[in-house]
Amino acid sequence: MCQESLPISNTSPTKKPKKLTLIPLIFLIYFEVAGGPYGEEPAVQAAGPLFALLGFLIFPFIWSIPEALVTAELASAFPGNGGFVIWADQAFGPFWGSLMGTWKFLSVVINIAAFPVLCVDYLEKIFPVLESGWPRILAILVFVLVLSLVNYTGLTIVGYVAVVLAFVSLSPFVLMFLLAIPKIQPHRWLSLGQKGVKKDWTLFFNTLFWNLNFWDNVSTLGGEVEKPQKNFPLALLVAVIFTCLAYLLPLFAVIGAVSVDQSRWGNGFHAEAAQIIGGKWLKIWLEIGAVLSAIGLFQAQLSSSSYQILGMGELGFNTPTMGILASTLIVLSVCYVDFTVIVSAANFLYSLGMLLEFASFVWLRRKMPNLERPFRVPMGMFGLGIMCLIPSGFLIFVMVIATKITFLISGVMTLGGIGWYFLMKLCKSKRLFEFSSGIEIQEE
Repeated sequence: MCQESLPISNTSPTKKPKKLTLIPLIFLIYFEVAGGPYGEEPAVQAAGPLFALLGFLIFPFIWSIPEALVTAELASAFPGNGGFVIWADQAFGPFWGSLMGTWKFLSVVINIAAFPVLCVDYLEKIFPVLESGWPRILAILVFVLVLSLVNYTGLTIVGYVAVVLAFVSLSPFVLMFLLAIPKIQPHRWLSLGQKGVKKDWTLFFNTLFWNLNFWDNVSTLGGEVEKPQKNFPLALLVAVIFTCLAYLLPLFAVIGAVSVDQSRWGNGFHAEAAQIIGGKWLKIWLEIGAVLSAIGLFQAQLSSSSYQILGMGELGFNTPTMGILASTLIVLSVCYVDFTVIVSAANFLYSLGMLLEFASFVWLRRKMPNLERPFRVPMGMFGLGIMCLIPSGFLIFVMVIATKITFLISGVMTLGGIGWYFLMKLCKSKRLFEFSSGIEIQEE
């Protein structure tokens, strides 16, 4: 028997906290990734109806499914808080585990900062006072603080809140889809876009990537999931199907039923389409749904980033208090930065982390071939290499097209992460803080 040390949190509270069951887990994954069709509209603006539909049909097979398969195998093999941090640590050692934690944590909390802004953007259409000035600043601040306090109540409550938010936020889209059916003209699905409108492939691919990534975030909650070896693979399967349908059905309905200038297909166009298809009441309902979706996205991603810190720090709290606090402070500091910069920086850091994650996945198959894997991707080394190579090529593309400011931000944060690793190593050697010894994983 060969033993491998697994540095995940080893808690032993007097009263065991409730674990996440299958249904809440599915909807937490859904909000980690999507939260609804909000934000898919720029794909049409960038490349036209046909390419937008093909993008959301094909991209899940190129990106979402490989990422979900990697997450399912490794989350079931290493079911502890920390997720991808544990995988990189086991594959390449603690330095790379720490750097993975830096990249993924910062990409998530930077991404979270977009949701309070989007929430207030939708609310200002109902309450114009929120368009600028102190009312807007105060609204964003209240949004972040209140939802962070909700997260503090515990993951089980957040999971069931996600179930409710998903159904309420998607309900206007279901109704819009049904009302649109009699008005659909299928030939509109085949349109390559308006003549004279230049394709913006950078916007197109960034839109697909931003709407269909973060499948692995749920792995950081591994220690809080009931029967993780069984529930992770099943939850990911259901969430992939549910998320793809949530994007595609409204897109098919609106493209088929509404004929407007292509330039109008920006963020928030679904609300305009709802008014055209069903009336102003449906538009307001959809805008309220957008706010609820932003709440769900914020809650799910704050949970994953907080439990990632719990796993990295090997603390012993049922609710990762310091993780929630650290995430909240970073979110507040980034909320007032330009939205485009937020998305670009989050995508770049996430791409770095995913390249390391794919490498860890393949290397662990070689390094620990006999490790018990309750779910195992049914491929050999060559097949796994091809499966990871295709999305890796896309990740490199996303990084190549990044702006100078994105390179600068990502470089500074990476150097900060390296400095953090050596600082924690020093603290551990000097016994300045108490670190748990983790648990052992056996490879037969």
